[in-house]
Amino acid sequence: MSAVFLMIVALISLLIGYIFYGRYVAKKLDLDPNRTTPANSKQDGVDYVPTKAPILMGHHFASIAGAAPIIGPIVAAVFGWVPVLLWILVGSVFFGGVHDFSSLVASVRHGGKTIGEVIEEHVGRAGKRLFLAFAWCLVVLLMAVFAHAVANVFVKEPATATSSFLFIIVAIVFGMSVYRLKAPLWLSSIIGVALLLGCIALGLRFPITLSSDPVRAYNLWKVILFVYVFFAAVSPVWVLLQPRDYLSSFLLYALLAAGVVGIFAANPTIESPAFTAFNVEGKGYLFPILFVTVACGAISGFHSLVSAGTTAKQLNKETNARPIAYGSMLIEGLLAVIALITATTILQGRYSELMGPEGGGPIAVFSAGIGSFVSHLGISEKAGVTFAALAISAFALTTLDTATRLGRFMFQEFFEGMGKQTLLAGNRYIGTLATIALAMVLTFTGTRAALWPLFGSANQLLASLTLLAITMWLAKLGKNNKFVKYPMYFMFCVTLTALCFMVYKNFLARNIPLVILSIVLLGVAVTLVIKASQSLRKIAQSA
Repeated sequence: MSAVFLMIVALISLLIGYIFYGRYVAKKLDLDPNRTTPANSKQDGVDYVPTKAPILMGHHFASIAGAAPIIGPIVAAVFGWVPVLLWILVGSVFFGGVHDFSSLVASVRHGGKTIGEVIEEHVGRAGKRLFLAFAWCLVVLLMAVFAHAVANVFVKEPATATSSFLFIIVAIVFGMSVYRLKAPLWLSSIIGVALLLGCIALGLRFPITLSSDPVRAYNLWKVILFVYVFFAAVSPVWVLLQPRDYLSSFLLYALLAAGVVGIFAANPTIESPAFTAFNVEGKGYLFPILFVTVACGAISGFHSLVSAGTTAKQLNKETNARPIAYGSMLIEGLLAVIALITATTILQGRYSELMGPEGGGPIAVFSAGIGSFVSHLGISEKAGVTFAALAISAFALTTLDTATRLGRFMFQEFFEGMGKQTLLAGNRYIGTLATIALAMVLTFTGTRAALWPLFGSANQLLASLTLLAITMWLAKLGKNNKFVKYPMYFMFCVTLTALCFMVYKNFLARNIPLVILSIVLLGVAVTLVIKASQSLRKIAQSA
């Protein structure tokens, strides 16, 4: 079968989903362009900053994209391309898009607070703190994983390190130009993108190598990255976070364009089977493993932390939420489809080789696929592979600094209303340091590698809990909540089943730490579900 056919199906499905189902969800959420948002009512010039829709969409898209929607579909392709494609399309439109969109609106309606605030309103303060503690730990784990990934790329591809740090300077200049010098956005964008391309060219010409010893260089880069994210997390969003993510988004737009146009030009043939088996050796059962593995390509709990974290504090008008949150998730779904096509059009022998210990993994598969596609456009295959790798590493870094700021938000919110509120809840430096400190411990002790198998399930469990909170919020308002309630039911079935499998698998392997962590996650979920069920019954009785 031709990959062009899959691309056409994906493009049409996602476009129809945005126009019709996105409009339906927007109507259910009762968006009002005249309702004052927290970005305006709480404007402080640091976190709460009214932001133009294109810039905020760039920040949001760059923060949620990262490498996960590329890795997940490529790994899940072992089950066959049909189930993966179906879940990406159905998941993006009816699950992930709804999750991201509704969590952004819920946060805006609760003063720009995290989903923990919604849970507190319906479950109580204990439920809120339980949720925040869980979400904070997930963010810390994510930081440890991405710090490792970025440092590893900087060691293996020194040109990427040069480009990334030159890009930070360009982003700061861009932010100053737009917000302080009031330069036109269109002109600043053109110059910014041109300078971004210049950063890539200079990086290739002047790569940074910190040490001839790869291990020493790797550790030095981790330290430098954590120092960088500290300053990025405490600085006003308009100084670095917004402009960096906005300009970074053009990299991903270019990557998407190269993928789509390249696929139409190359017209590759699907080489892998449509379906392999329900139980794949070494991976497990299609349900629930497929859904946990695809993860960000269809729905991701981390997205709610971005929606209800940085994005909600910058949303200028409620009506901007649909293109920013729902639209970004569907574009991410398109990226996931491109990633799937790169895996399915590579001969199985080469796929196994690239996915092996010495092959570079999913990123290598994706980069090789993009390089092959764009070679039919007159661009050298090597240039295409290099550009794809640089773009992905840039997004890993944007996710890292956004996650640090989100961790600080949750740390501060956790301590609100407690004794030392001014110190722990009001001081952004303490919250940032605490978040970075634990992430560094996980990174330098190697605990990150042991915790990684839990990340997929924990991330999807967070999505389930977010949908649960929104379901309660809409029920209390007397609004129809079926569009979030049914996805919530399905995601709880997926995550709880996956965690039960994980407990059993790790118990047989005598991996007691992972058994304990899996049970803790199950306990958090079950506790919140019980409390939420009690709240929903009270709401129904009082209606």
